[in-house]
Amino acid sequence: MTSSNDWQTLITNVNLATMTEGSEGYGVIKNAALAIAGGKIAWLGKADELPSYNNVNLELIDAEGAWLTPGLIDCHTHIVYGGNRANEFELRLQGASYEEIANAGGGIVSTVKATRESDEASLYLEALKRLKAMINQGVTTVEVKSGYGLDTKTEIKMLNVAKMLEEKMPVTVKKTFLGAHALPVEFKDQPDKYINLVCSEMLPEAHKLGLVDAVDVFCEGIGFTAEQTEQVFSMAQSLNIPVKVHAEQLSNIGGTLTASKYGALSSDHIEFLDEDGIQAMKASGMVAVLLPGAFYFLRETQLPPIELLRKHNVPMAIATDSNPGSSPISSIQLMLNMACTLFRLTPAEAIAGVTCHGASALGLHESKGQLIVGFDADLALWDIQQPAELCYQFGVNPLKTLIQNGKVVLN
Repeated sequence: MTSSNDWQTLITNVNLATMTEGSEGYGVIKNAALAIAGGKIAWLGKADELPSYNNVNLELIDAEGAWLTPGLIDCHTHIVYGGNRANEFELRLQGASYEEIANAGGGIVSTVKATRESDEASLYLEALKRLKAMINQGVTTVEVKSGYGLDTKTEIKMLNVAKMLEEKMPVTVKKTFLGAHALPVEFKDQPDKYINLVCSEMLPEAHKLGLVDAVDVFCEGIGFTAEQTEQVFSMAQSLNIPVKVHAEQLSNIGGTLTASKYGALSSDHIEFLDEDGIQAMKASGMVAVLLPGAFYFLRETQLPPIELLRKHNVPMAIATDSNPGSSPISSIQLMLNMACTLFRLTPAEAIAGVTCHGASALGLHESKGQLIVGFDADLALWDIQQPAELCYQFGVNPLKTLIQNGKVVLN
């Protein structure tokens, strides 16, 4: 344990929502203090149990009775892309079907075209706007997927932009390769040929450049089959890269069951997941990532199987799914509200979804998402009277201070 004389920052007069796994509710410690050293949490507990310290350079932060949580984690986003699809949003509201829009060159095809035509600098600047909105609402860790390139050059370009975001902004970025997101037009009616390209060239090249923290596949009727998904996962496994899956959003073709065989980090969307799939998730230690923004924006009616997830004690994460087509939303605070109002999660479940369980969905459960000694000092200080307020109110940002890697980045 770090000596109190080595502490660099001490937060006092604070209430802690530790969000530790297995704790009851929020893991509350009232009238508390928390110390930071070397970018890590060095001590936390009741203020009257605070060890003596003698450090003239110690930075003291009086929280004035505010609440401290782990920095929030957005574990599923697609924030790097070219163009936007506001015109399609308008067409849909006028009655055009998804198929009609796609046949007119819209849908993901239009985003792929715009992303391929955009250079790294412009993709970075557009993604930066979305990332700043997330950071301003308390996010200290974000996952960024590729998947709007669908060729080797553009997928790598997207992942390079994700890397640039981490280098230039106070945030941890986990980069996920999603080359198997959709079938590009040049491979129309040739999905097996495209998957072969993903496995033989696209993924190995991105991995060789150090740009892949995880591999994702859209396993769905409009995406790729369970067999094609398994082919990608097998390649990822051979490269020692963890996997995750977009599955059961529109139907159930076995994506989660397939992912569970590879010890996947998570299965995301899962509105149509059945109990067999949930039991497989539990057995393999997977996280269920719920995406209320897409549910809302697409006006879906099939709710995720929340009660079954509770029954089998499968951890639930919450994320924005920020993307141009089905969830053009970059507000994690709005997701907290939607998780409760649309999916009927409790506020404690929702906040766990963007802290400890969000960390698990990214393979970061041993370093982020909980207030524990030795964990990264990614912290959000909130001007609230109780943690449930983070889910109850939307539109007035209660964030007072954001600390990432032990340093104040917003105040």
